[in-house]
Formats: sequence, C-alpha cells, structure tokens
Amino acid sequence: MSQSDIQFRSDMTVELIKHAASDADVLWAARVSTKGESSLEEIQADPDGSRGLINFLMRDRHGTPFEHSSMTFYVRAPIFVFREFMRHRTFSYNEESGRYRKLDPVFYVPAPDRKLVQIGKPGKYEFVDGSAEQHKLVTDITKDSYRRSYEAYLEMLEAGIAREVARTVLPVGLYSSMYATCNARALMNFLSLRTKHEDSAFPSFPQREIEMVAERMEAIWAELMPLTHAAFQAGGRVCP
Repeated sequence: MSQSDIQFRSDMTVELIKHAASDADVLWAARVSTKGESSLEEIQADPDGSRGLINFLMRDRHGTPFEHSSMTFYVRAPIFVFREFMRHRTFSYNEESGRYRKLDPVFYVPAPDRKLVQIGKPGKYEFVDGSAEQHKLVTDITKDSYRRSYEAYLEMLEAGIAREVARTVLPVGLYSSMYATCNARALMNFLSLRTKHEDSAFPSFPQREIEMVAERMEAIWAELMPLTHAAFQAGGRVCP
C-alpha cells in the first residue's frame, strides 16, 4: 500500500436519496381531525391559513402532523459521527458493514478552522482555536496513526484473517456510509440537539463534526418544507 492509496478529508457528504415530504403533508394530516377526507381539497385553498396552521401546530407542540413525511439521506462521515447520530432512535439506519466488505482507507483529519482546545468543565465549557503548532501536531499524528492502523488491517487480511476480526484495529476516524430515514418531527428533534444556533430557545453544544452533517440536512429539508422550517425557526428550534 502506497501513501497515495490513503485519502484524508475534512468534509461530510449528505445527499437526499428520496423523499415524500412537503408542507402539504402537515396540513392534510392536521386538518383531518376536523375536515375528514375533505382535508385533501383544502391544501391549496388558503395559503395564509396554511402558514398560520403550521405555526399554530409548532407553537402549541401538536407534533404528530409533522410525522406524515419521509426523507432518506445518504451520509458519509467518520464512524464517531455515526455513533452519536444513532443515539437518535427515531431514525431508521442501514450502514455499510466491515464484516462483508473491505473498508476503504478514507480518514477524517480536522480542517484548519476546527477549534481544538476545550476550556472549562463539562457542562460549562467552550472550544477555542488551537495554535498553528497544535494544528500541525493533530494533523501529523492522526495521519501517521491512520497509516499504521490501515497497514495492520491489510496485513491481517492478506494473512487470511476474517474481515470482521481484522477491522478491530481501525480507528473511529475512518469514514463509513449509511442511509438514514426520518420524518420531519424526528429531523427537528435531531436539529434541535445537533446544531448550535443563536435563535434556539434551549442551548445545545454539539460536536462540530455531527453539526456539519446536521447543517447539510437542514438546508435540504428547508427547501422541501419551507413553511415548516420557518415555523421551527420562529418557535425557537424546539421539536413539537
């Protein structure tokens, strides 16, 4: 294995694979309680009323109408991001398996703008920029560690060791890929916890790498469901 075989990256991949998600999904689901089957006919009838209804549902935390939508994202990110992501059990996941395929040597290295130094105690801390020397240290050590661990992985594979055993030497900075499917309510819960935003009613302190994924997902969702996204934002980014 030459050094050119290993890839280092600092970004995240988020792509929308398929969806059945629009503001209309919220509207007909909400109106069925009073309109029955005629709720389908009123989606386009009153745009201002539709906006007001979505704002009302968000404000008063009537959450179930936001569950009648579906979005499937393809995400490629480091394994440590996925381990945080999968704390959100309202998503459905399928991730690539190191038991059944040889894992590619793609590894995460923090970008130069990644804050490196933690100041304060757990529960009351902040991250600040590291020095040029600290960034160089992180970059050099992580790259060297990745190279050595992948060489060990290949050595075991070439010796006939099973993939599920050989993978144990690989670090959590290795990139993996998965499909993640959710509805709008589940996504709002994810965003409320995994993004830091000045308009949030409740502060959140996400790790930057999962926040990078969340930001990409939010941008896609905002285009699919602009009224719902605007109500989420106006309501303090609180999941209904």
